[in-house]
Amino acid sequence: MPMSSFYLVFLVLIRPQRKARGYFHGLQRMCACMQRGCIASRYPMKTSLHSIALAVAALGFAPVAALAQAPGNASSPSSISPSATPSVDGDAMPVVVTATRMAQPLTDVLADVTLIDESQIRQSGAVNIADLLQRQPGLELSRNGGPGTTSSMFMRGADTRFTAVYIDGVRVDTQSGSGGAPWEAIALGQVERIEIVRGPAAAVYGSDAVAGVVQIFTKKGEGAFSPYVGIGAGNQRTAKAEAGFSGKTGAVDYALGAQRSVSRGFNTKPVGGNPDLDGYRQTAISGSLGWQINQAHRLELTGTHTRMDAQYDGFAPGQDDHALNRLTTLGATWSAQWSKAYSTRLSVSESQQRYQTTPSPYLSETRLRNYLLQNEWRHGDHQVTAALERREDRLDNPARDAYSTSIHQTRHQNAVALGYGYTGGAHTLQVNVRHDRDSEFGGQTTGGIAYGYAFAPGWRATASVGTAFRVPTLYQRFSEYGQPALQPEKSRNVELGLHWAQANSRFGVTAYRNKVSNLITFGAAGPCGNAFGCYENTGRAVLEGVTVSGAHRVGRVNLSASLDVQKPRDAITGKLLARRARQIFKLSADTRFHTGPFDWTVGAELQATGRRYDDAANKNVLHGYGLMNLYASANFARDWQLQARIDNVADKPYQLAKGYATPGRTFYVGLRWAPR
Repeated sequence: MPMSSFYLVFLVLIRPQRKARGYFHGLQRMCACMQRGCIASRYPMKTSLHSIALAVAALGFAPVAALAQAPGNASSPSSISPSATPSVDGDAMPVVVTATRMAQPLTDVLADVTLIDESQIRQSGAVNIADLLQRQPGLELSRNGGPGTTSSMFMRGADTRFTAVYIDGVRVDTQSGSGGAPWEAIALGQVERIEIVRGPAAAVYGSDAVAGVVQIFTKKGEGAFSPYVGIGAGNQRTAKAEAGFSGKTGAVDYALGAQRSVSRGFNTKPVGGNPDLDGYRQTAISGSLGWQINQAHRLELTGTHTRMDAQYDGFAPGQDDHALNRLTTLGATWSAQWSKAYSTRLSVSESQQRYQTTPSPYLSETRLRNYLLQNEWRHGDHQVTAALERREDRLDNPARDAYSTSIHQTRHQNAVALGYGYTGGAHTLQVNVRHDRDSEFGGQTTGGIAYGYAFAPGWRATASVGTAFRVPTLYQRFSEYGQPALQPEKSRNVELGLHWAQANSRFGVTAYRNKVSNLITFGAAGPCGNAFGCYENTGRAVLEGVTVSGAHRVGRVNLSASLDVQKPRDAITGKLLARRARQIFKLSADTRFHTGPFDWTVGAELQATGRRYDDAANKNVLHGYGLMNLYASANFARDWQLQARIDNVADKPYQLAKGYATPGRTFYVGLRWAPR
């Protein structure tokens, strides 16, 4: 990489902070500056964007010179899929790609990250991603009924729309209502890994990543042809069947899988609702196809499709309401490793989400399309990324009656992003800056700086600041409840962390404070002219708390636990945000042993959630609750595995939303055949 381009990266990312008084104060000033857009005023926007574009161009066209080198010097191309690299002692070291959009050993990542592997997913017994994520630190689930009904996932107390969600690198969101990923529509299917990044990541991903990012990876082909078949059943007439295969032949790798889940369900609204059973039917399919053209180039196609038909109790008593949710993702990626130091990735992706209710007439269709060109350059302890990205949103929302508005709207965002990382000795640094040009709201500049210091063997302290934003959904602006004058929601986050790891033990504590301004709320009748109410930029929120987590092995028992003490509140009234608890405790324990032909894994989970409120005024109380889950799996013969799980062992009654019941005690037993 030319020195002139490296200087541009240094100029844009680092130089504006050199006059700050003290490192941490400098980070805070940069965060506040980006929130107000003052970097654009101090360095005129035309000039700063020109500098960033030059840096991107320098990285983007460097392959022309790199092509002249001998093919034998090229290594395998980079990919968005995570993997593992050998550590010093020979054990596999997990690699994370979501934190900075480039592959990093977990030990180098400064963000608050959780990895969920395939074995944990299988043992979870969950129907969709939301059921699994609620057991992780910093995450809280709210749902209007059973699986398949409207679900909200609160990360660090933030609304569900403030978490950016990806499936194999494909952005998933909805432009209907307040927005956010349709968690109830995302099936586990062929998912083999999930990465959770807590904290703002708009400087990497653009709009929406105010609270964090969740990326879901489906199975990829490797090794010989490997089929699998699984069946399972549980109470409430729950049944599941799955089948698929994966493998690699020469330069081509492939994976394909399908899953079908059904349940008779339970009465989700015992008081005031239709006294019937509200079940669900879900069909999911996913696949990938990769072609390693040569040592330097790879093409990859991925796709997922999920259909969910879930019964729910609406506002009309005696009516059999159904929510029909369909989610499709498609992605195509070309990866090139021009040299050991330099790589390029070009991806085109699209997601489509269709939500319909019957017999009540409602239909919403969202389409998101993304184009990403990302370049990575590594030299010794330094890593630089430069990216160009374009996002296109479309919403089709036909009018339901004479009082509603028909919406057929589009918009787009063009972005330039730069990142710089350094890992050397006891010091780790990550700096990111991004400028998004929205077709409706103009320029939005975000940034983030994180620093880690390993002050003793196994110990590391971290500090970070970051800004983020989310543009209003097309529904919030153009529906009968909308206002075209709505402005993007913005946030500023500061956090400190202390982490320790040694062998199989780890401990971490993270304190954060995220201030959200221009918060979009649903208020009283006003400028939109609707008597029911209007969306408006009148809110402010403060999301603050401490997350403590750890894992340790006692004898043959593996223990892990987390405690979230948080106060997500309305900054104007001081009230807690609806459906969010101040204390959440999670504990799990498992052990492995061998008896006869069986290799057993037996475990237990405990979750305790404090009191919440179902409304903004904090008058409708949702009482705290504690749940215990048990699970076991046994490998027998050579290729067979038996799984069993009991959730809510004590059959504890509790509510995630006022007036809506939860499943009670449930059990599930499954059998899986997968030749090794």
